[in-house]
Amino acid sequence: MGEQEKNVDHFLELIRKSRRGKFKIYIGMSAGVGKSFRMLQEAHTLLRNGVDIKIGYIETHGRKETDLLLDGLPVIPRRKLFYKGKELEELDMQAILNLHPEVVVIDELAHSNIEGSKNEKRWQDVMEVLNAGINVISAINIQHIESLNKEVKEITGIEVAERIPDLVLKEADEVVNIDLTADELVARLREGKIYTKDKVELALRNFFQPEKILQLRELALKEVASQVERKIETELPRNGHLRAERFLACISSNHEIATNVIRKTARLATYYHSKWFVLYVQTPRESADKIGLAAQRYLINNFKLATELGAEVIKTKQTNIARGIIDTAEQMDITTICIGKPHLNIFNVILNTAIFNQLLNKLSAADIDVVILS
Repeated sequence: MGEQEKNVDHFLELIRKSRRGKFKIYIGMSAGVGKSFRMLQEAHTLLRNGVDIKIGYIETHGRKETDLLLDGLPVIPRRKLFYKGKELEELDMQAILNLHPEVVVIDELAHSNIEGSKNEKRWQDVMEVLNAGINVISAINIQHIESLNKEVKEITGIEVAERIPDLVLKEADEVVNIDLTADELVARLREGKIYTKDKVELALRNFFQPEKILQLRELALKEVASQVERKIETELPRNGHLRAERFLACISSNHEIATNVIRKTARLATYYHSKWFVLYVQTPRESADKIGLAAQRYLINNFKLATELGAEVIKTKQTNIARGIIDTAEQMDITTICIGKPHLNIFNVILNTAIFNQLLNKLSAADIDVVILS
């Protein structure tokens, strides 16, 4: 691509960004912190100030104080459809696009749309609404953020199925944390402001234990701080002499190690607000006809996970894995290579020492760091 084409592409990107709607996300450490309540309060304020705002989708969960706030706000009717014999309601994205309000409130960003919908996920609907030049206010709990999935599972013991890629958060112009202390959250729960009275005791024994709330709160605060830091770094001029961090996650067909390397590198890249890549070096013994269908499926799923977390996936064929890593690192101007803890017996370690030393010597000369992730 010539210099002129690059300049044109950059200008087109600036035009698209200027036409795109602004995106505000409220983040909470758990259900019941008051995200929907805050969004509706903001909607009333905007309405009083003459802003054309509509409620595209809000989930009040039958909470009285939240329900009361809906009074006087213009609501776009939900799309009704039948699925497996039941009448269900979905966000009516087409109605939003047709009405084209200045601002629309769309709750529950991680929601999976009913089969047959235009998009699989609600966050994809939101992206379309933003691209149409409509401003969006939305909300998410941290347990639905893809790269935090493992940490949340370790804290709560619950695997959250509905998740959003980290790149959705990166698209936000403003991220606001709705923060409560553990005592305040438990008090809200006991008062019946989160769940009905019959579910309170069960919630207190499970998700709403003070130590779990504290850990989730810390995660939420760190996430929002990281987003603010990213915004400062991207919007304020940086020192020209600093070399920007660029991470390369090296994966194999070993599913669990690969998933771990991808998630941990995603967190590092988010922390440093940097570009990152996932590399899979396919050796002759890992060619499509030599590895099983299950391993191929896991690889494809890991490529998809990496893309959702904001990485660029690179697949290359090489007899020597170290050579493949070195070539890619040099080509992509990588500063840090992330690899999984090798699961090798002592014989394999001896066999691979020469290759590993070759890799380390090359990377040391190129001023590239190597991180071995446990």
